[in-house]
Amino acid sequence: MKKTITALVTAMSILVATTSFASQENDIQFLNSKPSNKALPFSEAVKVGNTLYLSGQIGWNAASGKLATGGFEGEAHQVMKNIQTTLTKHGYQMSDVVKCLVMLTDIKQFKAFNQVYTQYFSAPYPARSAFAVSELALDSLVEVECIAAVSGN
Repeated sequence: MKKTITALVTAMSILVATTSFASQENDIQFLNSKPSNKALPFSEAVKVGNTLYLSGQIGWNAASGKLATGGFEGEAHQVMKNIQTTLTKHGYQMSDVVKCLVMLTDIKQFKAFNQVYTQYFSAPYPARSAFAVSELALDSLVEVECIAAVSGN
């Protein structure tokens, strides 16, 4: 009986410790650098444990309040700068990105996008998907969303 009680107490202690650790690992933070904007009902990033999920970025230039100039290439550079800014703001860097999803309104721009993309990432590159879409928000030509992760200590 004493062994059973000891085993039960040990099992309960392990369960409590594991549950506590799991809840710390799965701590969810909705990150926004600006106050909530009801016109844009999403968070710029969500952090779960050591993983950062970024909302899709378009080539919006916050300084001008418009899409970046320079057509597809100008927008593509602005997208990557926006990703870099968001990552930095939340304590991550481009080398922490593990996955990207690229949406292009013209799949023929795939090669041109890769030329811009490789100016912001280097080998080993993040995993990536890319596909064509009929339209993007604000008539942008390209949108990219990313997931970044850092090793937990």
